[in-house]
Amino acid sequence: MFRNLIILLSFLCVLSISANLSAQNKRELWNFNYGWQLAKGDIPGAQAMNFDDSDWQKVSLPRAWNEDEAFRVDIHDLSTGLVWYRKHFKLPGELAGNKLFLEFEGIRQGGEIYLNGTYIGRHENGAMAFGLDISQLARFGDESNVIALRIDNSWDYREINTKTKYQWSDKNFNANYGGIPKNVWLHSCGKLYQTLPLYSNLGTTGIYIYGSNYDIAGHKADITAESQVRNEGQQAITFNFEVALEDIDGNILKQFRGLPVTVSPGQMLIAKASSPVEGLHFWSWGYGYLYKVHTRLLVDGKTADEVVTQTGFRKTNFGQGMIWLNDRVIQVKGYAQRTSNEWPAVGMSVPAWLSDFSNNLMVESNANLVRWMHITPWKQDVESCDRVGLIQAMPAGDSEKDVNDCRWQQRVELMRDAIIYNRNNPSIVFYEGGNENISEEHMAELKAIRDIYDPYGGRAIGSREMLASQVAEYGGEMLYINKSSRIPFWAMEYSRDEGLRRYADEYTWPFHKDGPAYNRNQDSHAIENIVRWYDYWQARPGTGTRVSSGGVNIVFSDTNTHFRGDENYRRSGEVDAMRIAKDGFFAHQVMWDGWVDIERPRAYIMGHWNYQPGTVKDIFVCASCTKVELLVNGESMGFGKRSKDFLFTFENIAWQPGTIEAVGYDDAGKELCRVKRETAGTPSAIRLTGYNGPDGFMADGADLMLVEVEVVDDQGRRCPTSFNMIDFELTGPAQWRGGIAQGPDNYILAKSLPVELGINRVLLRSEPVAGKITLIAKSSTLKQAELNINSLSIEQNNGLSSYIPRNQLTGNLSRGETPQTPSYTVKRIPLDIIGGTASDNIEDMPLSYDDNEETNWSATAGKIRYDLAKEGTISQIVLKLGNWRNRSYPLAISVDDNEVWQGNTPMSLGYVTIDIAPTRGSSLTIALSGNETDEDKFNLVEVTGQKDSQGQINKATKGKLTIIEVEIYQTAE
Repeated sequence: MFRNLIILLSFLCVLSISANLSAQNKRELWNFNYGWQLAKGDIPGAQAMNFDDSDWQKVSLPRAWNEDEAFRVDIHDLSTGLVWYRKHFKLPGELAGNKLFLEFEGIRQGGEIYLNGTYIGRHENGAMAFGLDISQLARFGDESNVIALRIDNSWDYREINTKTKYQWSDKNFNANYGGIPKNVWLHSCGKLYQTLPLYSNLGTTGIYIYGSNYDIAGHKADITAESQVRNEGQQAITFNFEVALEDIDGNILKQFRGLPVTVSPGQMLIAKASSPVEGLHFWSWGYGYLYKVHTRLLVDGKTADEVVTQTGFRKTNFGQGMIWLNDRVIQVKGYAQRTSNEWPAVGMSVPAWLSDFSNNLMVESNANLVRWMHITPWKQDVESCDRVGLIQAMPAGDSEKDVNDCRWQQRVELMRDAIIYNRNNPSIVFYEGGNENISEEHMAELKAIRDIYDPYGGRAIGSREMLASQVAEYGGEMLYINKSSRIPFWAMEYSRDEGLRRYADEYTWPFHKDGPAYNRNQDSHAIENIVRWYDYWQARPGTGTRVSSGGVNIVFSDTNTHFRGDENYRRSGEVDAMRIAKDGFFAHQVMWDGWVDIERPRAYIMGHWNYQPGTVKDIFVCASCTKVELLVNGESMGFGKRSKDFLFTFENIAWQPGTIEAVGYDDAGKELCRVKRETAGTPSAIRLTGYNGPDGFMADGADLMLVEVEVVDDQGRRCPTSFNMIDFELTGPAQWRGGIAQGPDNYILAKSLPVELGINRVLLRSEPVAGKITLIAKSSTLKQAELNINSLSIEQNNGLSSYIPRNQLTGNLSRGETPQTPSYTVKRIPLDIIGGTASDNIEDMPLSYDDNEETNWSATAGKIRYDLAKEGTISQIVLKLGNWRNRSYPLAISVDDNEVWQGNTPMSLGYVTIDIAPTRGSSLTIALSGNETDEDKFNLVEVTGQKDSQGQINKATKGKLTIIEVEIYQTAE
């Protein structure tokens, strides 16, 4: 009887717990960006609830307080100091007793946070998201709440506890958009809940979802979900952990559970469930297929907590100098982009759809990877890359060197927090430990963090350089070409020249010839991109045992960070600051259209076809064909001179109005591609085209509309040499943010600005009230244009909104699923070296073919013979020589005893390839045959004005032959 009573009471207790959990089981997420107020300066008492903020500026987040200066001033002059943000809000009464968390995606730099006048926390690193538990201090129902943040974005801000600056707060590359330039979210849940991945302040790790045992061809994998669960109730609770996989069409692909779990009061533990899943679509380059993974805590069969995580699944491998994505080799082709990813007069604070617009342009240029530089990217860009299908390399935070004091600990903590926050984002494939090499001990420390928090995510961790590291899982220098047969090497920044979009060529006003180093026009900038990419293309997978895994061009879009020349911002982008393409964008589209080898032949004619009568100029075509013919008004101008595989030059072409065509052919003369340009007529009108998110222009005070303005002829063709000044008139509930052009203050926020080469763009920001908006564009000699827009209201109540902008965005599936065919053909076969002899330092001879670019063999008047494992027909020798950038070596090369080549090696940014007539033999001899020539042909100047350190000539090696790596090849049959 007594035992039955105990059982009954236990049952009633379970029913009571279940009923209480059911009353509180609805996890909710609110957009917390609406209805903030902003005031500059350190204002005494601004944390108090009853502080009078009626005259403060009203803003919606994300919003940097110094956004007006983006691209108007250089990075060093961005305003800094103290600023306050405040927000009044109310919480529904039914949330009383729930857990409430604020998620800040980031503030800049350090901030103190107050709720209802009480200090609740501090965050200081300026890079990472953080969370705050406001459950105890929050007020509900009709009672008001006030959150206030005092934020200091001083360049020399120091961590309170250590009095130390953060290494990544750097005036060269980390644009200082201060305040709250990122999103803020409010989470509500019951007291049995799955934690948030916000280690900063909350110390929690959230949910971790990953795949294993991949069968790519069979569309199968084992899917595992792990969730950190906390019980803040008064009694122990037993729950089932259930997982449901929802595809992009809203169908449940698979549902499965783990074993029952009991969690004690105050306890935090990991719940786990795993199951084989069939019918999977794997995330890939240009194929942003994402699943919604529902993780539920079921108590007595009822949902006590449910979290939806959007993620994707893909398989990776790293080795043999190569990278595999979904069992297919992929060569890195992309950009080293500033993490600020900013826009004029807005900075980094753009809506999610505009992040997709920008990042998808990288994919449209056929980039497959973005390497964010120095600083962890904000969550919006991370999620955007998931959607558009763009691989990411994610740094934590650093400057230009390794450190050993508490700054290193800051870096370690940021890497830990960044991994936890972003480990469910499939587009992140690389973790970057440093923008420059770090010690083996530090690399091992970061790798151990990866192995704790993301052991199954299929992500390599490494650092720039690390060429001889036994710990790093990838490496690569900044400007130079590296090759490896073990871990992948890819270049972290290459093709660093700069050129404004407004400079078409030497023959178009304003007639820009190349100036000092880095100062180019569009023609020469695009050509430089072709020349620089060729080295990586030449060493791609399929060209031997030692290969290059590619590289990333610095930068994608012009950026308000360090610069060279007259302008106050970096102009290395393949698009300008408004994301208008330069010629280099289209050159990359041609050269990069394939995972490794070219899969879709293309051609692109650089420039335009609107010149003055009598103009005679070289025409440049970028094409992925073996032959290109040029036609002017249907008449053949012959075939172009081919160089660097992709560049075809047609010399001294006389302009005549009409059409110009480039036709690409293969070796057999079959036409592969054709592209045309035509002469536009006299400018006659303005054309406006608006771009906004898929839901429309949302009246939330933060949404942006991008408006393109073009000068066109009477047939609607853009006039590519027009620089007309355009005057804008804006009426209705929208703010003018404008665009950028060359002129006073870069025309930032100006309502009159010119088109450049016939086109420009401007930004409008919505007001927090819906209505009709009219934009009129005028110019004195052109027919005006008018754009009418209706902004759409969003539902918000007392500072909370259920409208989550990112939820409206879908994945880009344009490239399709990962092909199951090989991505390259074998171009040549390496002939293995088994030994040999040398004129001196014979013990070091193996260092010249040891697959380690930090070792070498060197000897005065050097001569070295390599013995091959077997006789072969030698057709190419590839060398990396000491002082490769600025030293030319006179060499004599023999196969067995027959001289097959004599000449001077070209200076290079890494390797030189020497072609010889195919010669059969079993040994190769290389000898220095005269005096070397020293000259820096590349003139790589840093932003400081100093030449790159690797450009310093090592005078101690004069008269010596220094071989870092040698490779001997025969042509593939």
